[in-house]
Amino acid sequence: MMKKETYTLLAAAMLLAACSGSSSREAAVPDEAEPPAVLPVASDSTAQVRPLIADSAAVDGVTAATNVANRPTFNGLIRVAPQQEATLSLTMGGKIHSLSVMPGQAVSRGQEVATLDNPDYVALQETYLDAAAQLEYLEKEYARQRTLGERDAASQKKVQQSKADYLSMKARWEAAGARLQALGADPKSLQEQGIRPYLSITAPISGYVTRLNANLGKYLDAGEPVCDLINKSQLLLQLTVYEKDLSLMQVGGAIEFRVNGMGKQTFAATVVSIDQSVDPTDYSIKVYARVLHPQPDFRPGMYVRARMK
Repeated sequence: MMKKETYTLLAAAMLLAACSGSSSREAAVPDEAEPPAVLPVASDSTAQVRPLIADSAAVDGVTAATNVANRPTFNGLIRVAPQQEATLSLTMGGKIHSLSVMPGQAVSRGQEVATLDNPDYVALQETYLDAAAQLEYLEKEYARQRTLGERDAASQKKVQQSKADYLSMKARWEAAGARLQALGADPKSLQEQGIRPYLSITAPISGYVTRLNANLGKYLDAGEPVCDLINKSQLLLQLTVYEKDLSLMQVGGAIEFRVNGMGKQTFAATVVSIDQSVDPTDYSIKVYARVLHPQPDFRPGMYVRARMK
């Protein structure tokens, strides 16, 4: 009985030892179904993607689609050509007697804009007419004295005196006529139509009235402007260009531009002049381009954005 129990305990111990040895072998051998963990290694192409993207974002004015530099844009204003803008100023001061225009109104060259009241204008016309009448008499008297002098019927002193009187009056007549012409009056018409009480102020060019500085009864000094006239048939773009972009500009170059408030519609212009001085405040240069097809809605002072074609 005791021997049987001893065999049973011995068999149990052997079975336990066998189980523990199998477990240790299984723990020492890794599971073949589960692959070993491998750390990902970045390839050359992957390593280069991030720097390229960063570089392309840092490049100013380059599109990601074409990698081509965008054309620079220039800010500017619409201007009137200097030859198509006139300031109507007075050579003689006086009071505005009548005014026949309004701001923005179109006028033709030679059209009366206003009339000026000044007694000196009346006196100047009188001087011109009196000199013209005296000149006719003195011219005939000088011719008579010269004829008598050739026949020894008159002394040379009388001939010289007659000549001096004639030339003096001629100078007075011509000076009065020149002053009338400077005022815009026609001296020759005075002998036919007589003295006019008011000086007529006429437009020197055809265009639109702007910056009107007159009203009825206002006294304007000599040299003070009455108004400005602008002709929009020849408009310019005044563009602000910085030194780094100046090489892109050349006379004759084509430009396309948009006008503020007119949507995405584009217009054409041609570079006609490049300023030779640099603005000391922002180191910019003014470039002028002639608008090829001016629109009725274009007005001087409008803001534009332009670029080279």
